[in-house]
Amino acid sequence: MDAIQQEVLAIFTRTKALLQGHFVLRSGLHSGHYFQCAQVCQRMDAVERLTELLLAKIRAQGLAFTTILAPAMGGLVIGQEVARQAKARYIFAEKENNVLVLRRGFTLAPGEPVLVVEDVVTRGGRVNECLEIIRQAGGACIGVAMLVDRSAGTTRFPVPAVSLLELSFPTYPADAVPESLARIPIEKPGS
Repeated sequence: MDAIQQEVLAIFTRTKALLQGHFVLRSGLHSGHYFQCAQVCQRMDAVERLTELLLAKIRAQGLAFTTILAPAMGGLVIGQEVARQAKARYIFAEKENNVLVLRRGFTLAPGEPVLVVEDVVTRGGRVNECLEIIRQAGGACIGVAMLVDRSAGTTRFPVPAVSLLELSFPTYPADAVPESLARIPIEKPGS
């Protein structure tokens, strides 16, 4: 683990955003670890620092954008801070009939360069929904940026992706939860 990942992990630990127990993730998988980014996102000093680090990685990849699109709820705070620090436009997608959509008059211009920003990615479901929104609107998705990649880099997108922290905590389908984890009461803290 490099110095940046150590700093990021320390921020998540200090803010009590990395939880241990028995959790059902948004993907439906079970895990003994959960990133509750709402805990880190209530600390604006932590959000600012995480964003500085994330923007440095985005810029190092040469990703040029004018707009940030974040999926609600998880990506809202970090997406807005990335947009603020980068002086970019900020929009978000939200659920309507169990599908992410643009609402509130948000639109994308043809070819508009958009960066998707998310807090935590396990399998990439919300990110892929955002990529489809951009495609259907005629925008140009130039990449994905996330605080935490729970897949340790195995989740792939059709555009470049950057993350601050790559970890792979084991996840299990509901019918294959190990006995040691099954004995712990299930929590579903929300994203």
